[in-house]
This record gives sequence, C-alpha cells and structure tokens, in this order.
Amino acid sequence: MEGYNKILVCLDGSEVSEAVLLEVEKIATAFNAGISLLRVAHAITILPGTDPTEAQVAVVRKAEEYLSGIEEELKTRGFMVDSHVRYGDPAEQILDHCEWNEVDIIAMSTHGRSGVKRWLLGSVAEKILRHATKPVFLMKSSG
Repeated sequence: MEGYNKILVCLDGSEVSEAVLLEVEKIATAFNAGISLLRVAHAITILPGTDPTEAQVAVVRKAEEYLSGIEEELKTRGFMVDSHVRYGDPAEQILDHCEWNEVDIIAMSTHGRSGVKRWLLGSVAEKILRHATKPVFLMKSSG
C-alpha cells in the first residue's frame, strides 16, 4: 500500500494541539508510518532584566522535555518516533522543517479562533494550509 512514510505532528504544548495524536496514531498504523514530533519554541523577552539568551535556552529545554514525554509514550505503543525543537515563528519554522526533512504529511490541531482573536493572533494553521507543499491533516479541536 502506497501512502505516508513520515507524519509530522506539530505541537504547541497545549491539550488542544495534542488532540490530533489519536488520529495520527490511526494513520501511522494504517501506513506503518513513522511519527515526527515538532514543537516550535519562542520566548518573550520584553521584561526588564530578562536575559534573552537564558530565556531562549529555557523555553527550548522545556519544549525538549515536553516532546520527550510524548515520544516515549508513543514508542511504548510501538510507533517509530523522533522529535525536534525549533525556535522562532511557528508557521515559518514548520514550513522550513518540512522543506529540509523528509515529511509526507503535516498533522495539527487548530484552536478554532475566529474574528478579532484570529486577526490579532494570526493563525498558524491557516499559514500552513496556504504555504505548505505537503498535504495537511488539520483537526479542529473542540477544546
């Protein structure tokens, strides 16, 4: 059966983003595909006395710990899993990661923001949908 070999799962640390994992497990099982977890870290360093470098290192370490837990959980259920942390703008980093890594499909949940919240915060999912060169599996979260 021809299909997907590597599924990129974009996570932001929230339960909403993790909602896509159950569907990804089904897809990975159906195609015997590997799962690649990606978390894009970003530190807000506008507070006085905040060392930008220390803040960046701290958020990257936290992201690595977060993904490590999910990676180990998936591995115990028999999935082939790797994980990656990138730093910067989420949409840009996701698209760049896909460009430089063998990814067959991008899977992510959407927070389902609309109106002013979406306009102010932007939509990572929308940017991925518009610019990705790979198929996108997008799950609207009920949370």
